[in-house]
Order: sequence, then structure tokens, then C-alpha cells
Amino acid sequence: MKILHIETSSKNCSVAISDSENLLCLCEEVSENYKQSESLHTFVEWALEGAEIELKDLDAVCLGKGPGSYTGLRIGAASAKGFCFGLNLPLLAINSLDSMVEKFVNQGFDKIIPLIDARRMEVYTATYDGKTGNEISATKALVLDENSFQNLKDEKVLFVGDGATKAQDILNLPNASFDATIYPSAQYLIKKAVEKFNNKDFEDVAYFEPFYLKDFHGVKRADRIKKS
Repeated sequence: MKILHIETSSKNCSVAISDSENLLCLCEEVSENYKQSESLHTFVEWALEGAEIELKDLDAVCLGKGPGSYTGLRIGAASAKGFCFGLNLPLLAINSLDSMVEKFVNQGFDKIIPLIDARRMEVYTATYDGKTGNEISATKALVLDENSFQNLKDEKVLFVGDGATKAQDILNLPNASFDATIYPSAQYLIKKAVEKFNNKDFEDVAYFEPFYLKDFHGVKRADRIKKS
């Protein structure tokens, strides 16, 4: 079972190839300039070359469906759909927050909480059990303040993601740890992708939309009015 995994919801443009639960190759890069449009297809080529397989050998495509960057999600979804349509492959979709948690499961934390920066003091977040990695509270958009997560003040909590920096500045949680270097990664989509593939839990490629969580709000440019 060979799967192409694509994760573009954050500053990390990430592509992986797996055979069952075995990672064959990973290509990823964190960029402040969100280089998904420039790097994604190159990374796919490199990952296939590193895994020593061709597109025709794939059995499915897996996408980190968000939440995260609106533009990044659009690019990833368009690419994943293109491969699925062109190669007649099933599409698997995994919550991008799930991929931020797996490496920290059973590492001594009571809770693991991803925080994806959503501008100003807002983050995309969910709460996961530190021992099992199972989701405890559903994904949501949250405006951080000093009262956020106070119900966890007596627990050992790990906050991960680029929203962890602003959380650390305002949260008074003595038992909490913060790691802002963690981004969604294609390599941590593999386990759940295999489970979904075995259960035939596929997306409808034609109607699939990423998990934006919020509506996109563009920036309007004011026209200059010249006075005569």
C-alpha cells in the first residue's frame, strides 16, 4: 500500500511517501514566505525519486486537510485532487492538527495541545490525550487570553505549534511546556491514513473541500482619489 502524503496547511511544505506504515521518503521545508506554490510539485518529484517508485505505483493520496493557511490549503487540495483524478486514486484526508501530536504521545504529558497561529491573538486548536493521542476536544478557533486553558493548570500540558509563543506570553500555567518549532508534517499523516485506507474511508474527490474552519477574508485596497 503506497501512499503519497501532502501537507501544506502551514509554513511547512511537506511531502512524504509511505508503504503501509513505513516512511519511504520525506521532503519538507519551513519557509516564512509560504513557498507551497513553488516547492510542492518539486518535493513530490523528489519524494518519489527517493522512495524509488513512480506515480503509477501509488495506491492513494493523503492530504492534511487543515485548518491552517487558506492559500496553502487551496494549493494542497488542488494538487491532491489533480493526482487523484489523473491517476484514478482514492483521496484520504486527515486533520492537520493530528500530525502535530503523534511524536509526543506517551512522552509523559497529560494533554497535548496544538496551536496554529491564526493572526492577532487567535489560534486553531484542539486537545489530545497525552497517553493515547486521541482527540478530547474538537478543533476550533480560539482567541487566547489569560483565562484560556485554566482548567488544565494542575496538569502537565504540552503546547505545540507556531501559536505557542503568544500563548506562553499570556498563559499562567506552571506545569505547561511550549514548543513553537512544531508544524504539521506529512510524515505524521501516515498512521491514520493507513487506518482510513483499510476502512475504505475515502473522500469524494469531486466535492472535497479543505477544513478552513473560518471563512476567508481578503484585504481590500482603497482606491486613491486624486483631487483636481
